[in-house]
Amino acid sequence: MQYTQIQRILGILLMLFSTSMLPAAAVGLYYGEQALEAFVVAFAITALAGLLIWIPARHQRNELRIRDGYLIVVMFWLVLGLFGAVPLYLLEMPELTIADSVFESFSGLTTTGATVITGLDTLPRSLLFYRQQLQWFGGMGIIVLAVAILPMLGVGGMQLYRAEMPGPLKENKLTPRIAETAKVLWYIYAGLTLACALAYWAAGMTLFDAVSHAFSTVAIGGFSTHDASIGYFDSALIEFICIVFMFISGINFALHFLAWRFRSIANYWLDPECRAYVLILGALFIACCVVLIHFQTYDIWTSIRFAAFQTVSIATTTGFGVTDFSAWPTVLPFLLLYASFIGASAGSTGGGMKVIRVLLLYKQGTRETKKLIHPHGVFPVKLGNKPVPDRVVEAVWGFCAVYVFAFAVLFLILLSTGLDFVTAFSALAACMNNLGPGLGEVSTHYGELSATVKWILSFAMLLGRLEVFTLLVLFTPMFWAR
Repeated sequence: MQYTQIQRILGILLMLFSTSMLPAAAVGLYYGEQALEAFVVAFAITALAGLLIWIPARHQRNELRIRDGYLIVVMFWLVLGLFGAVPLYLLEMPELTIADSVFESFSGLTTTGATVITGLDTLPRSLLFYRQQLQWFGGMGIIVLAVAILPMLGVGGMQLYRAEMPGPLKENKLTPRIAETAKVLWYIYAGLTLACALAYWAAGMTLFDAVSHAFSTVAIGGFSTHDASIGYFDSALIEFICIVFMFISGINFALHFLAWRFRSIANYWLDPECRAYVLILGALFIACCVVLIHFQTYDIWTSIRFAAFQTVSIATTTGFGVTDFSAWPTVLPFLLLYASFIGASAGSTGGGMKVIRVLLLYKQGTRETKKLIHPHGVFPVKLGNKPVPDRVVEAVWGFCAVYVFAFAVLFLILLSTGLDFVTAFSALAACMNNLGPGLGEVSTHYGELSATVKWILSFAMLLGRLEVFTLLVLFTPMFWAR
C-alpha cells in the first residue's frame, strides 16, 4: 500500500474541494449576507488541512495500485463529507448539530437529496447555493473531476476512475487516455447543466433558482431552494423541462458522448440498457396514471402531469416533488420506492442498483429457467447481440447479494432504534438508493430523526454512492494483507 502517495493525493483533493466553498461565499457577498463568513472560515480550515496533509508527502510519485485507488476514494469521500459539513455547522441560521451538518453534507455529495433543514425559503442564499453545488460536484464525482484536471495523478488515474464510477462495466473508456475520458464526461455534464439552467430561466425561474435547480437536476440530486421543491413554481413548463433533463441525466453518459461524436441518436435505442430504462419508466408512468385516475385523486390532466413527473423523479432517484407521493392511493408509494432500487443507468449520475444490473439478473434468471428444461443446453447471457462474460454476470450476482444483505442488516439496526417499519424501510431505501424522500416520518424531511439514525443513514448514503463493494472491501482482511 502506497500510504505516502495516498496521503499526497488526499491532501491535493482536499485543497481542491476547499475551493468549492468560495462560490457560496461570493453569493453571500453579492446578497450582503453574514453567512459568507462561515464559508470563508470553512474554506481556510479545509485548505489548511489539505495543505498540512500534502506537505509531508509532496515529493512522492509512486504508481498507484488498485487497492490504493479504493482506499483513496473511500477516504476522500469520508473526509470530504466531514469537511463539507464545516460551513453548515458554523452557520448561525439554521442552527445545525454536528449530526445534522454531516447528514446534510453527505446527502448533498452523494446526490441523495434527503434534508434535515426546513424553512428553505427564508434561509441565506449562500447556504442554498452551497447545498446545490455539493450535489453538482458529487453527481459526476469529485474524483473524476480531479483525474480530469490534475495530471499529477498520472498513472493512478485508472484506479481512481474504476473505484469511483458507477456500474458493472467500469473498464470501458470513451477515449484512450483516462484523463481525456474524465474530461469528456465533465464537458457533457457541464453542457447539460448549462442547457438546463438556460431552459429553466427561459421558463420563468429567477437566474438564481435556474442555476441552483440545474445543478441538482443534472446531478439527479433533488435538493431545492424551496420547501415545496419544483411544486413551488406551479408551472407545467418547468416540470416538463425538469422531466426532460432528469430523464437525460439518467442515461449512460457514454451514449451522450457517442451521440455527440457521430451526430446521431440511434445509439440510444440500440443500447439494451437504455431501452430497458425507457420501458421501465413507461410502465411505471402508465401504472401511476391508471391508479390516480381510477381513484380520482386528481383530474385527468393533473393525474397525467403529476404521474409523469413523480415517476421520472423517483425512478431516476432524483427526488424532486410536485406533490406528496407518499399520500397516493394503494400500492403507488411503495411501487415508486421499489423503482428506486432499480435506479438509473450505469454511467449516469443516478443511484440505485442500476438498470443494467437488473437487466442482467432478469436474463440470468431466464437462462437458469431454460437450463431446467434443457440441462445440457448452452444459453449465453446477451446484451443486444453481444454475449456478456460470465465474470460480469457473477459480479452482478455478487453485488446484488451484498446489496440486499447490507440493506437487511442496516434495516434491522434502524428498527432497533425505535423507528416504525415504514419509516425505517423507506428511509433506508431512500438513502441507500440515493433517492431522498421517503414515507412515514421522512416523507418531507429527516429533521425529527435521532442523531444515531442520522449517522446510520449517512453511512447508508455513502454505501449506496460507492456501490457497496468500494466501501465494504476495506473491511476484508485480504484488502490489508501484504
